[in-house]
Amino acid sequence: LQYEYFNAVLINERDEEGNYLELGKEFILVPNDHFNNLPVNISLSDVQVPTNMYNKDPAIVNGVYWSESLNKVFVDNFDRDPSLIWQYFGSAKGFFRQYPGIKWEPDENGVIAFDCRNRKWYIQAATSPKDVVILVDVSGSMKGLRLTIAKQTVSSILDTLGDDDFFNIIAYNEELHYVEPCLNGTLVQADRANKEHFREHLDKLFAKGIGMLDIALNEAFNMLNEFNHTGQGSICSQAIMLITDGAVDTYDTIFAKYNWPDRKVRIFTYLIGREAAFADNLKWMACANKGFFTQISTLADVQENVMEYLHVLSRPKVIDQEHDVVWTEAYIDSTLADDQGLVLMTTVAMPVFSKQNETRSKGILLGVVGTDVPVKELLKAIPKYKLGIHGYAFAITNNGYILTHPELRPLYEEGKKRRKPNYSSVDLSEVEWEDRDDVLRNAMVNRKTGKFSMEVKKTVDKGKRVLVMTNDYYYTDIKGTPFSLGVALSRGHGKYFFRGNVTVEEGLHDLEHPDVSLADEWSYCNTDLHPEHRQMTQLEAIKRYLTGKEPLLQCKYFVKYACDKELIQEVLFDAVVSAPIEAYWTSLALNKSENSDKGVEVAFLGTRTGLSRINLFVGPEQLTNQDFLTAEDKENIFNADHFPLWYRRAAEQIPGSFVYSIPFSTETANKSNVVTASTAIQLLDDRKSPVVAAVGIQMKLEFFQRKFWTASRQCASLDGRCAISCDDETINCYLIDNNGFILVSEDYTQTGYFFGEVEGAVMNKLLAMGSFKRITLYDYQAMCRTNKESSDSAHSLLDPYNAFFAAVKWIMTELVLFLVEFNLCSWWHSDLTAKAQRLKQTLEPCDTEYPAFVSERTIKETMGNIACDDCFKSFVIQQIPSSNLFMVVVDNECFCDSIPPITMAPIEIRYILSFAKSLLNYLVHNESLKCERLKSQKIRRRPESCHGFHPEENARECGGVSGLSAKPPLVLLPLLLTIFSR
Repeated sequence: LQYEYFNAVLINERDEEGNYLELGKEFILVPNDHFNNLPVNISLSDVQVPTNMYNKDPAIVNGVYWSESLNKVFVDNFDRDPSLIWQYFGSAKGFFRQYPGIKWEPDENGVIAFDCRNRKWYIQAATSPKDVVILVDVSGSMKGLRLTIAKQTVSSILDTLGDDDFFNIIAYNEELHYVEPCLNGTLVQADRANKEHFREHLDKLFAKGIGMLDIALNEAFNMLNEFNHTGQGSICSQAIMLITDGAVDTYDTIFAKYNWPDRKVRIFTYLIGREAAFADNLKWMACANKGFFTQISTLADVQENVMEYLHVLSRPKVIDQEHDVVWTEAYIDSTLADDQGLVLMTTVAMPVFSKQNETRSKGILLGVVGTDVPVKELLKAIPKYKLGIHGYAFAITNNGYILTHPELRPLYEEGKKRRKPNYSSVDLSEVEWEDRDDVLRNAMVNRKTGKFSMEVKKTVDKGKRVLVMTNDYYYTDIKGTPFSLGVALSRGHGKYFFRGNVTVEEGLHDLEHPDVSLADEWSYCNTDLHPEHRQMTQLEAIKRYLTGKEPLLQCKYFVKYACDKELIQEVLFDAVVSAPIEAYWTSLALNKSENSDKGVEVAFLGTRTGLSRINLFVGPEQLTNQDFLTAEDKENIFNADHFPLWYRRAAEQIPGSFVYSIPFSTETANKSNVVTASTAIQLLDDRKSPVVAAVGIQMKLEFFQRKFWTASRQCASLDGRCAISCDDETINCYLIDNNGFILVSEDYTQTGYFFGEVEGAVMNKLLAMGSFKRITLYDYQAMCRTNKESSDSAHSLLDPYNAFFAAVKWIMTELVLFLVEFNLCSWWHSDLTAKAQRLKQTLEPCDTEYPAFVSERTIKETMGNIACDDCFKSFVIQQIPSSNLFMVVVDNECFCDSIPPITMAPIEIRYILSFAKSLLNYLVHNESLKCERLKSQKIRRRPESCHGFHPEENARECGGVSGLSAKPPLVLLPLLLTIFSR
């Protein structure tokens, strides 16, 4: 077939003479804001072919030709539902058709490694969950390149396994060698952590001895049988993957004992190397057990040959003619630049197959069709304004992994934002960690509907502060998906809602004030429904909706989705009742004496409907904190996940009191030069009354401190003189907040520090007296710095001397942690080996524990004495009325050097026994703990659909026979219409 198509890599490319390259014709690309401003073609799709495949391979050209009819389907889908984003078809032959068309750029090596068949959405849609045992031949004949190819083959098989699959790896010669010895006789879930753990252990395999395949096959069959009877695992497909350079027998007696006549365990055989002497035996084993045989001669052959097993496992689903819809876990939209924000996506996909009766028994999978869905779309039915100040919605997968949650942190900072390696497999129990028994998690995994309550400790302000509250959780399943949805409501918020009523004319008048803004991430009107609306702000859309100037927003077809009438009515009410504050702010600005030195820079107000009013008392260029109340400072504006920080903290204060704080930076030391003060507005002075708004100011730190020092010198005595003041050299005065952070100190450099770091003895006493309490927090998404050894020269771990020395060196590294007072540096760097050692610092996922501190509200004033080495240190602490602040006066003539400072630095949880025990017990116990963590498996729910085998399946298609290449009659149009109309 001679056919030219738009190759995504070659489009618009010209040769030296200015002519378009073959498969690289002119392809019009226009930036489109709906697709992250990327240049796209919304009229056509284009095709990406992996670098290791030939662009004009007849099978690929034929597939591209018949799939061209998808262009019309893609365009029609987008016209009917403009909120759709990427739509695509991944072919079983390897090509990837994507709409809208976009140009693909190779990496710095000129390679595009993307292969759609390796993606989770493709594998999940094409196959059913599976239990897999991988047998690797490590006999003497596998030395050298063959063992390298075998290891790469195992790694490629692991790439095809997902969270719904289970596996183990056994190496064999005369004996069996479990790659992870502690997992003898069982299988583990194929999550990312387990697969990486096994990959690390693959490097320890070396070839020697004679291969006894019969022992390995017996072990594999017994393990699959026993594991299946435990009720764990996939309870669906089962397979044995055999990777070897030959088999001297067909082992039919073993298959007859364990697998015939049902043949429910498939055998996939991979012949390593160019020798074909044993090909017949291996092929017979695959064909006799509904598997597939393939030969891998080079490393370049690995991926394509591994993929063959997926097509075999897809046969039962194709024969059943089941269009099972699958959803993936959350992932980050890779088309977004770092400065465009964070968008979590999920893919919905389904298999595509031929309907011809004569090919049905062969179960030919044509590919998988899919589209990306922003996770936020799943939560649009739950408006943020109905959840209250601290409320939030979240969703998890059938494996308990977070799909979306306000506490999910998929990125970390290291020069620039990077993705955490395990961000897509964060378990709900790692963010809702107060639920120690996993009651909430397990109920949601089991797709139940119900309610659960618990006390929670929510961190705010970059994890420095904590809010202790009681949450009520409501949960249910999301129909048609493997996801469960949860809503958390904090007691005291979200239960009561105030409703107001004003005319549209009144509301619009006050809504059009230039200082009024609305939450950009809230959906007052769905502006994604029509291309003409996408450039509108929410405020513009509301105005057009209310004035009737935008017919499509009034259209009955869209009326259910276009605008939230209830929310808009409340916004109008808030705009009217909050309008008078503008006049008050204006009067303050005109009264020069009130703010003559321009210490107060900005005043602000926010309401429960996401409406904000901002008034600047200085020019924008004069603001000390340029990012405050802008998109750059997401924690202090209304967004999809939470109310502003100043609003949330004010809501937890006693009604009528102000909360003061210094904003924290991401740096270790806080160098902020501003103070924020805010207070909540309630209709009635009780906890049942909803907080309808919060108002506040931001001022210069120097202005705030000057006001404090002035006030501290004013005394109530008759002559106005103070018996003692903060000017006295015998005392130190501090102003701290309810979390123990210093706002004012005589030493300006201490501003922003935790009080316990500066006055450890006093903070210790305050904790002992109950004036403050310590709250232990946990971070299961932390990144810790670790030292990894690197070498200037390659060496083999197989060498006994190197292996021994590496083990001794590891033990001594552990000892160094406890013997740091000894100068071992010169000894450690002695030239005991021929290679130069370096320690390289890297960031790796870890779990940490750290403290936060909260003042006791009932204690207004207290004093105490601290017994130090040879003196007593006195102090007084008194709460500042109607605020979250405390004045602390400390005797500075007595030094308590023996009492260490209290820090908030996180400590890594290493899950190991104390080193005080013997080294042997330490090593044994540490390995035992690692093993238990590998074996432990939280409750998960299996996918409901299973197509493990089919009696009509044609097992003769088992390797060495070319597949069909004729153009198949398809029913793709109705299929795609079905998936994209869901």
